[in-house]
Amino acid sequence: MKPGTFTQMYVQIVFAVYRKENVLTASIRPRIFEYISGIISRMKHKSIIVNGVMDHIHILIGLNPSVSVSDTVQHIKRSSSLFINENRLVLGHFNWQEGYGAFTYSRSQLDDVYRYIQNQEAHHAKRSFREEYLAILDKYEADYDPRFLFEFYDNNKS
Repeated sequence: MKPGTFTQMYVQIVFAVYRKENVLTASIRPRIFEYISGIISRMKHKSIIVNGVMDHIHILIGLNPSVSVSDTVQHIKRSSSLFINENRLVLGHFNWQEGYGAFTYSRSQLDDVYRYIQNQEAHHAKRSFREEYLAILDKYEADYDPRFLFEFYDNNKS
């Protein structure tokens, strides 16, 4: 960054496991999330929280403005997939689905977003990923085409 440049940008990133698979078991998630946090830090972003459940993850970062969100997501997905596969953390070959959601927040919203991400297991005891993701898209009035949403584990629900 150039001298005299000051930023404060917070982004929540959401993406899903390829083929709707429920492979991010509780036993491997801490190791994966710690690795992803390291990727984020090496990209000079601020890793605030990484958490998720069996089929998707949420990441909250303080964004380094010299690295785009799309480049950040691409690097996280590529590097974490390699890490998961090289360490044989899941059976078979692991990949993330194409696409992601990215939502911005102000500093005053961070505590609520942090708690929300921290409590993913409790949220998903009551609500599917599909319901959660559509609610986020609707809350932020995101313009989306349903044909291009993730393949959800509960895809048979309307």
